[in-house]
Amino acid sequence: MASREFLKILSSARLGDIFAQQKLAQAYLTGAFKTPIQPSNALIWLEKSYFSIQNQILGNESSSGAENLTILKQIANIPLDQTVQSPAFGFGWDALWKLAKDNTDSDSVFAAKWQIANLLINPSKKEAQAELANWLKKRSSSALDETSPNTDLGDLQKIAHQFLKELAEINCAFSDHAKELLIKLQPKNEALTSLWNVWLDTQNEDALTQAAELGLTVAKLTLGLRLAQLDGSGDNKSNASLKKAAHWLELAAKDGDRDAWYALGEIYRRPQFSGYNANESDRCFDRAADLGHPQAQLRKGANLWRKREKLEEKVRGLQASYWAWQAHQQGVPEAKELLNKILGSCPNPKSNDWYELAQYAEQAINHHAEHKMDHDWLLLCHRILIANQFNFSKAELLLCEVGQLQHEHCVVVDIRWELPKILPRLIQIETIQQRRTLLAAGKAFAGTETDIEGNLRQRRYRFDQVSSWLKNTFSKNMKALEETENI
Repeated sequence: MASREFLKILSSARLGDIFAQQKLAQAYLTGAFKTPIQPSNALIWLEKSYFSIQNQILGNESSSGAENLTILKQIANIPLDQTVQSPAFGFGWDALWKLAKDNTDSDSVFAAKWQIANLLINPSKKEAQAELANWLKKRSSSALDETSPNTDLGDLQKIAHQFLKELAEINCAFSDHAKELLIKLQPKNEALTSLWNVWLDTQNEDALTQAAELGLTVAKLTLGLRLAQLDGSGDNKSNASLKKAAHWLELAAKDGDRDAWYALGEIYRRPQFSGYNANESDRCFDRAADLGHPQAQLRKGANLWRKREKLEEKVRGLQASYWAWQAHQQGVPEAKELLNKILGSCPNPKSNDWYELAQYAEQAINHHAEHKMDHDWLLLCHRILIANQFNFSKAELLLCEVGQLQHEHCVVVDIRWELPKILPRLIQIETIQQRRTLLAAGKAFAGTETDIEGNLRQRRYRFDQVSSWLKNTFSKNMKALEETENI
């Protein structure tokens, strides 16, 4: 069942509110307001918003197209292969090509190139590619508006392959995905396919070696693992075998295979290997972690935690906790234990000291217009909500830098700028409500002048005022609400 807030946004979007249309598209894309994720619907509302802005620009020569550029960037985050049957697909298709043709090195351009390449040449997208081919045949060349090059699928796939190579050669968020897809797209002629099938069917070592020599990445990896005895196939761990294993694994690692990097890290740690090098081992493990290998991420996190005293970190343990969290996200059981050592945990706000006051503060925020609250009072209410979610002390509540609290996996509470003797704390973000509270506070504090809240003495005085007002104003309402719920 749709939430009230979603229905309000939907109503405004249908009436032509451009901001509501974009917010609705974002809800369909992220699942906000308990909305089912539907990329096709997101694309439809972005199309409506785009053309509404376009009409405003045509009617006002002084208008800027910056809003439309923002919409194009949003489209780059929509999975294109899931929208082929959408009536707005043509709009999304043209928008991505327009972004991809941009010569700037921006995240949205990289995202557009990846979306196009992923749809056109990923072997796992055969159904979407067939639908796209039919759609291209039906579409006249004049409808492309010179954004996409033509309607021939083969030519488009050649351009997409070039996009993929560009992404693999640079350092961006899609580089690893591009490398993995290039591995899948390696030429597999009949001889290579035959050799690999022989190995799979009969475990013929000669066939495996020939497939590796012909450049098949999975064959290089498999051969390297067997020579290093990392696949459980034997007990021979001689230096000669390890040298050969390192050779094949290095070739597979150059192709971007994360398992090869991890295996290399283990080989460089073996005392019987003549090339033993702990630093090189750590480098290989780090590279595997960067490529998403879960065990490597755990090792990197544990290594950073052991070396925390020697590292020059603004907040000790932040890097280690990030990699442990990444491993935990991929289901590594030991990662949870490491996370609990580094990060604090407080997933139940009802057990915290600020719970009652936070309920009043939430009521005040929801009705701040009615009570004509000053902006500094509103900011303090947001601080109280955050303090309740993460069990802050009073000093942390008053002094924390709200805009710098949230990291991807945790909250960093650092008030040394005012109280140098209080050490920073790292706290896990474990619930959706915690993230929503941080997001709402971030919006409230965005653009706020730094001196609006005053010094510590002024903040304490304001806290006493606001706390007293909240209790006197909302305590009766909360009691009445609780009695109604009990009935």
